[in-house]
Amino acid sequence: MSFLPMIVIFVLFYFMLIRPQQKRAKEQQAMLAALAKGDEVVTSGGMAGRITKVNEQYVTLELADGVEILFQRAAIAARLEKGTIKNNK
Repeated sequence: MSFLPMIVIFVLFYFMLIRPQQKRAKEQQAMLAALAKGDEVVTSGGMAGRITKVNEQYVTLELADGVEILFQRAAIAARLEKGTIKNNK
C-alpha cells in the first residue's frame, strides 16, 4: 500500500515530462534527417539561411549572397517555410 503513491508519482512524471520530451527529440531527429538543399533553416545560434550543400554530418548555409558557412546538422534548430528569408530582407 505504501508503494502506491510512488507508482502514481512515477506515472505522472512519465506522462507529463519524459514522454513529451522523447516525442520532441524524435521530431527533431526526423527534421534533421529530412534536410535537403534549398531548405530555409534557423540555427540554434539564431542565424537564418538557405541550405546549399548537405552531407552526413554537416550542412552549408548561404546567409547572404556569396556568404556560406559550414554548420553541424545538430546546430539546426528549425526549418522555415519557403520564402521566409526572402520576405524578411
